[in-house]
Amino acid sequence: MKKSEKLEIIDSLTQEINSYSHFYLADVADLNAEDSSSLRRQCFSKDIKLVVVKNTLLRKALENSEKNAEELYEVLKGNTSIMFCEVGNEPAKLIKAFSKDNKKKKPLLKAAYVEESIYVGADQLDALTAIKSKDELLGDIVALLQSPIKTVLGQLQSSGNTIHGILQTLSEKE
Repeated sequence: MKKSEKLEIIDSLTQEINSYSHFYLADVADLNAEDSSSLRRQCFSKDIKLVVVKNTLLRKALENSEKNAEELYEVLKGNTSIMFCEVGNEPAKLIKAFSKDNKKKKPLLKAAYVEESIYVGADQLDALTAIKSKDELLGDIVALLQSPIKTVLGQLQSSGNTIHGILQTLSEKE
């Protein structure tokens, strides 16, 4: 590969790293063609961009990026692919589901950059799947805000029925 091609790939990766707020590093080695294309289809359906990269080029792209990702350099060994996404927990859910179905337990999570935090190691997969996305957090906030209003309305309606019953009982006694 020529030096100009390498610089072009590094620039492209740097732009991708800067434009996406989350990315995962995974090992997809040992996947056969069928499993690999299945993984790519699932990534495409969930708006995850999957790119297989050379470790040296990825390291230079990380160094050139705006993100502080020095902790990721130690996992840049062996076969590495990078998954870019806008929803922080979606690749973790995909990796977990895909590796459960796959007998080889691949893809294997190497590291992740999510919500400006770095997670290193496959043991972090459960923690990453538990991270809530922006939409999920907004839904939780809306539900929390609606709960007191529903309680007050329920109590007002209940109180209205109680007062009506009391008034009706008093009117019948007279």
